[in-house]
Amino acid sequence: MKAPLKSNDPCWCGSGRKYKRCHQARQERVLPGVVSPPRPVPAEIGRPDYADAPQGRPVRVDEPMVKSPEIIDRMRVAGRIAAEVLRVTGDAVKPGITTDELDVICHDATIARGAYPSPLNYHGYPKSICTSINEVICHGIPDSRPLADGDIVNLDVTVYLDGVHGDTNATFGVGNIDAESQRLITVTAECLERGIQAVVPGHKIYDIGRAIQRHAEAAGFGVVRAYCGHGIGEVFHSRTLQIPHYYEPSASTVIEPGMTFTIEPMITLGTWRHVAWDDGWTAVTADGRRTAQFEHTLAVTAEGAEVLTRSV
Repeated sequence: MKAPLKSNDPCWCGSGRKYKRCHQARQERVLPGVVSPPRPVPAEIGRPDYADAPQGRPVRVDEPMVKSPEIIDRMRVAGRIAAEVLRVTGDAVKPGITTDELDVICHDATIARGAYPSPLNYHGYPKSICTSINEVICHGIPDSRPLADGDIVNLDVTVYLDGVHGDTNATFGVGNIDAESQRLITVTAECLERGIQAVVPGHKIYDIGRAIQRHAEAAGFGVVRAYCGHGIGEVFHSRTLQIPHYYEPSASTVIEPGMTFTIEPMITLGTWRHVAWDDGWTAVTADGRRTAQFEHTLAVTAEGAEVLTRSV
């Protein structure tokens, strides 16, 4: 019988890394840290209706699926700002930085551009960004936990500017990540692009999920079912339009020019099932294996999709 591996032994998988930096690290679940108080937003910054509402409850939850050209013009600006803030915050990802420090960077970058960080107080959410590490699928709350070499982290940024929202996210490797995690990130980004390519006027919403599911499962990965893309515009998460990332026959709404929504596949190394933390926000994979996500806000055109949050 072999003796159990010690933390500094070479990992059993042949990666050449120490066990503590490879599979041992991946077997250690993410634990919640200390959450600091919400950060203030200057009074001159325009705010969504939930920003100062009790429990952050939005007054408006629905809006037309098809937007006017004027609203889409405003969404182009908000989308560009969201992409800039995501890039600035992503550039700061490194071993040792806490997710709370990333929240400060995101918050300040948003305010500096005259925008409001949409997550802040949305249904009571206490921070300006969602930071989801390793097995955390989505809605991770920034806290005192430092990122470790080998982690992966999703940064989900949304800004509210001139009455509309722009929503985007991406998954980043922290320091030196293993090949399996890198492949997960790559395939997840590809899944988003497959979903965008499936946006064709006259086709149906379920074509988006079917394209994503085919690509993810061909790579041996799972697709989270509990969370989906959504309509967006003057409302952060519109109930009038839902975008599943797997084939769902009931998602039979016909795609029309002028629709605006997000595509944001959450792809897993193992099971697609999730469990929720007691904080009411954080969702993690049921088996503790890693998950990645990428997201864009887009507008449907006569030719296909215009990505409003593409970084330039």
